[in-house]
Amino acid sequence: MSYPRRGILLVISSPSGAGKTTLARRLAERYGLHFSVSYTTRPPRAGEVNGTDYHFVDEAEFSRMVAERELAEWAYVHGQRYGTAIATVNKAIEEGVDCIFDIDYQGGQQIRQQWRDDSILCFILPPSMAELERRLRQRATDSAEAIHRRLATAHKELKHYSEYDYLVVNDQLERALTDLSAIFVAARCARSRNEPLAQALLAEAAARFG
Repeated sequence: MSYPRRGILLVISSPSGAGKTTLARRLAERYGLHFSVSYTTRPPRAGEVNGTDYHFVDEAEFSRMVAERELAEWAYVHGQRYGTAIATVNKAIEEGVDCIFDIDYQGGQQIRQQWRDDSILCFILPPSMAELERRLRQRATDSAEAIHRRLATAHKELKHYSEYDYLVVNDQLERALTDLSAIFVAARCARSRNEPLAQALLAEAAARFG
């Protein structure tokens, strides 16, 4: 018996360096989730592919998208703008495609405001601030000044943990991935997502047995 199931919008946020991007990509690979590709004004990093990692656009194009209300959410992050297209999200929900979002807390707030019944918000926590700093330094992609800014931003981001449905500690990658997997599977099994099937079964039973 086939029945319509709306897509899930799984939002994963964290302070920079806590591992949200790695976890999001691993979860997407495991369950065949559609990875929401954000628009951004920042330049691509080494190895990043336009249209796969991000849609890289200039300030003028991003401003046009904001002005014409094409973005579901957008925010400044470390001096650059990031956003998600509304049309892409609506299409995924209606077609039953589960999407995963690697976005900051500002984006998470906007996704929740627009798609309250379809969104699941998960916040990734580092095991400690010392470990977060170690990971940022280990990247070797930022200057000492940039790392200091990221840690200061992390303090602000952590204040928003209470806006999320779930908190996952990324002290060990595989364990954090298992926790995220459990959250996603539970969301897919929620009564609200499977009620169309339950109602169809009740109707069929009523027709057969009165």
